[in-house]
Amino acid sequence: MPLNFGITGVAGYIAPRHLKAIQETGNQVVAAADPHDSVGILDSYSFDAKYFREIERFERHVDKLRRGPREHRIDYLSICSPNYLHDAHIRLALRNGADAICEKPLVINPWNLDAIEALELETGRRVFTVLQLRVHPALLALRGRLRQVDVAGRRHEVTLTYITARGGWFHLSWKGSEERSGGVATKIGVHFFDLLLWLFGPAERSVVHVQEASRAAGYLELARANVRWLLSVDRADLPFPAVPGGRTTHRSIIVDGHEVEFTDGFADLHTRVYERTLAGEGVGIADARPSIELAYRIRTASMAPFGNEAHPQLVEASRGS
Repeated sequence: MPLNFGITGVAGYIAPRHLKAIQETGNQVVAAADPHDSVGILDSYSFDAKYFREIERFERHVDKLRRGPREHRIDYLSICSPNYLHDAHIRLALRNGADAICEKPLVINPWNLDAIEALELETGRRVFTVLQLRVHPALLALRGRLRQVDVAGRRHEVTLTYITARGGWFHLSWKGSEERSGGVATKIGVHFFDLLLWLFGPAERSVVHVQEASRAAGYLELARANVRWLLSVDRADLPFPAVPGGRTTHRSIIVDGHEVEFTDGFADLHTRVYERTLAGEGVGIADARPSIELAYRIRTASMAPFGNEAHPQLVEASRGS
C-alpha cells in the first residue's frame, strides 16, 4: 500500500524533485500547500491531491486526516518551503503524526535543532533532511578512495568551489535575505559543508576571508584536511561565460591536486535520498547538526584582517589557475 505524502512549498523550484521522488518510490501526494498558486505541476502526479494556499487550512486538513481512517492519514510531510519556514513546518508534521523529509538546511539557527529533537521524543516521529551529495556517485567513489588511502595523521589539501549564477531577482527574494535564508554560507553552502565533514571529519578551525551578499570564502582545518572554499552566486566568478539558457553552475572539489567535477549527475539524487530514507537509512538531526553549526559559525564570524586580500586568490583558485 502506498504511503501518503503532504508537501509544503509545492510551487517552488525544488518541489518537482520531491514530487518525482515520491512517485518513483511508489507513493502518492494527497495534500499540498503554497501561497503561490502556480501549482499545475501537481497534475503530472495526482489529480486528487488537495491544494491549499493558506498553511492554516492545510494544517486543519492534515489534522482532520489524522483523526480519520488510518489509510487516509499523512505518513510523511515533504518540506520544500523557504528556509525560515522549515522549523514551523517540521513542527506541523510531527504534531500531526507524520515524519518530515525537509530540504536543506533543516533550520537556519542551530539552537532550533534542540527543540525539534525534543519534539521527536515527545511525538515518536522522525525528522530527515535532504543532503543529496552523500548519494552522488562521484562523491561516494571519492569517499571510498579516501578510506583506502587514509592513514593516521594524514591531512589532505582540498579546494572546494561552488558557483551558481543568479540574476538580480535572487537578492530581492527570500533567498537573498540573510534572515530568511541564512545567507550564502547557509543557503547554498550547508550541504557542501556537510560533504566536507562527511569526507574529512569534524572542523577544528575556521577562518572567513570573504563575507558578501553574493559570495563567501574561507579556510577550514578539518580532522583530515585543510580546505580552501569558495561559494558564489555571482556569474563573474564562473570559469566560463554565463549565457542565459546555458550552463550557469560550476561545482568542483580538488583533493591533493586531483579534481572531482560533479556538476552533472544530480537528476535522480532526490529519489535515492527518498529510497534510503524510506528504507530506514535517512539522514537525521544528529547527522545534519555539524554542518548547520559550521554554517552558522561562518555566517556570524568576524572577517579575518587579511580577508579582502585573500579574495582574488580564492576566486582564481576556483578557475584552476
